[in-house]
Amino acid sequence: MMEVFDGIRTLLAVRRYQDRPVPETVIRKIVEAGRLTGSAMNLQPWHFVVIQDRDTLRRLGALARSGPYIAEAPLAIVVAVEKTGYALSDASRAIHSMLLTAWSEGVGSNWVGFGGLEKVNALLAIPVKLDVLAILPFGYPADRIGRGKKNRKPLGAIAHRERYGRPFE
Repeated sequence: MMEVFDGIRTLLAVRRYQDRPVPETVIRKIVEAGRLTGSAMNLQPWHFVVIQDRDTLRRLGALARSGPYIAEAPLAIVVAVEKTGYALSDASRAIHSMLLTAWSEGVGSNWVGFGGLEKVNALLAIPVKLDVLAILPFGYPADRIGRGKKNRKPLGAIAHRERYGRPFE
């Protein structure tokens, strides 16, 4: 099993997937990870719609400007949120839990959306009282990817000790 820090250190966005289904046990684990994530006042303001139907995946790919590759994924989870104060941050936490859980099982994903997904409500019969925050396509990576090869700012450029401007060493 992958250690948590290794998952965070190596997690990469995956946009190309093998034509291979994600097992039901892994799907359930991914959704459970989202469900079990903490939320402000335990409101759990999220709803997860699990999509495996090829036609629906193609239609989602057509609706998401930043994620046409959803059409080629064997699985997607649409994350809809209630319109409450902490829903955005709570659902973001749940999304990250799902991405890390999938990654620990060898399944890649990426966050698609963050607005502009209103037409998804009608496609999936999601009530208008909910906002579609993201579509998460999932699948086994089609390309060999180097785990952990990230282009990130050095720690000293973004971390401070006690006060802004004091280096974190």
